[in-house]
Amino acid sequence: MRKTLIPFFDIPQLAKTDLAYATLDPTLKPFYRYAPVLENFEKVIADRASYPVDRATLVRVLKGQYTALPDNEHCLAQINALLDENTFTVTTAHQPTLLFGPLYFVYKAISTIRLAAAVQKATGKKIIPVFVLGSEDHDLDELNHIRLFNKELRWEPGLSGPVGFMPPSTVAPVLEALKELLGNNENDQILWQKIEQSYSQAESFAEATQALLHAFLGRFGLIVFTMSHADLKRRFIPVMRDELLEQTSNTLVNETIDQLNALGFKAQASPREINLFYLQPGQRERIVFENDIFRVLNTDLKFTREEILNELEAHPERFSPNVVLRPLFQELILPNLAYVGGGGELAYWLERKTQFAHFKIPYPILVRRNSVLWFDKDSIKRSLKFSFPASRYFEDTETLIRAYVEAQADADVNLAGEIDSLRQIYDNLARKAQAIDPTLEKAVRADEVKTTGHLQQWESRLVRAEKQKHEVALNQLRNLKEKLFPGAGLQERSDNFIPYYLKYGPMFFDQLMEHLDPLEPGFVLLEDL
Repeated sequence: MRKTLIPFFDIPQLAKTDLAYATLDPTLKPFYRYAPVLENFEKVIADRASYPVDRATLVRVLKGQYTALPDNEHCLAQINALLDENTFTVTTAHQPTLLFGPLYFVYKAISTIRLAAAVQKATGKKIIPVFVLGSEDHDLDELNHIRLFNKELRWEPGLSGPVGFMPPSTVAPVLEALKELLGNNENDQILWQKIEQSYSQAESFAEATQALLHAFLGRFGLIVFTMSHADLKRRFIPVMRDELLEQTSNTLVNETIDQLNALGFKAQASPREINLFYLQPGQRERIVFENDIFRVLNTDLKFTREEILNELEAHPERFSPNVVLRPLFQELILPNLAYVGGGGELAYWLERKTQFAHFKIPYPILVRRNSVLWFDKDSIKRSLKFSFPASRYFEDTETLIRAYVEAQADADVNLAGEIDSLRQIYDNLARKAQAIDPTLEKAVRADEVKTTGHLQQWESRLVRAEKQKHEVALNQLRNLKEKLFPGAGLQERSDNFIPYYLKYGPMFFDQLMEHLDPLEPGFVLLEDL
């Protein structure tokens, strides 16, 4: 396996904020505390020392979520280590997603594991990699499908409310469809055994996702858990009370969004006046404050100020933070040093610095997860015909087609030189015309545009003629580009891990562990030579 790091500047698929943070553009410096470099972890450890967390409650909750998992000894030792004040975490988070969803789900986990190892080595502190499952999210359409072997497998539970709370038995039709796609070789059988066991023995979709992550990555010490526990929510009551009564987050985050907008960066997650949902069986609905009454949308529930505060004290587990509050909750209950996320996630974390400062919660180092393009043996074989380095496939399809056609053409189809010469002629003509009669220059320029257009049309005709000669090869190029960049998007946002596991087995994860390093800047290209 050959690893190449492609500079982020050469990846056109990245959003502006993502690129700016990944390359540490100084424009964004006011919006984070520490840059993602190893030497800064000693500083954030010092910050954490002055902000203790309830380690005993955290460990008790984590143990409760790991009791039923097989082969849990290593992870239980990791959990017990959190009782030590010199043990810290680095964390990522994602909604529980059908069979891990797109590849980046796995890359987030591996990036977090690798970061933990690097920070532990650099600081001498015990560092635990943590994957938080957002079990209360209710946007099913984001989580319920995967793309596999040019097919879509879609989970339709026929239920509403938090996806993580749904019964995993509703996934059975998807698993049956998956089983029909699998073969009888060893990797297929191991994969099916892990998936079937994870979903059949869990009591919720979130538990099934936790079990599946544990089945594949528990051996690396990754701790996977959900924050939907009354004892954890109880620690968050002061922030949720502020949210209900003062709506501080709405003000602070919007102020930061305005500052980012002024610098040309788009808002990632717009806050509400109240950034809390209320949970009931099968429902997760927004809380609003209207006419001195707190209402739960799409229900008949209403609360006075006193009633909702009593409800919060008695049942904090019924209150569910949205994306604006969830980072605060996470950092409040974990002794955390860094958050590992994709470009879109880190963009909304950049909107949170003053919010964290207000609540006096340590702001973590933001580390961009690794992005990866897998160039497997089949793709490498198919690419030999075109003689492009693998890094060029990030360019759009038409650019690659044009480059191939120009390289194969018997004559030069690029008329850029002729067009440039023509423009020089018209520049000279325009100067002479202006010296004789200034009104003539406009006519010269108009004729230049017309004549240049004719040359460009001829160039297009020449290119079309060459394309027809190479139609078979160009279709092969289009198919290769579609395989590497499905729908013109990044492979990691479309492909699922299953085909890679079937090909490589457990070595798929081992290869990622060997080659990924989220502190190493650049887009990772892995070529299976």
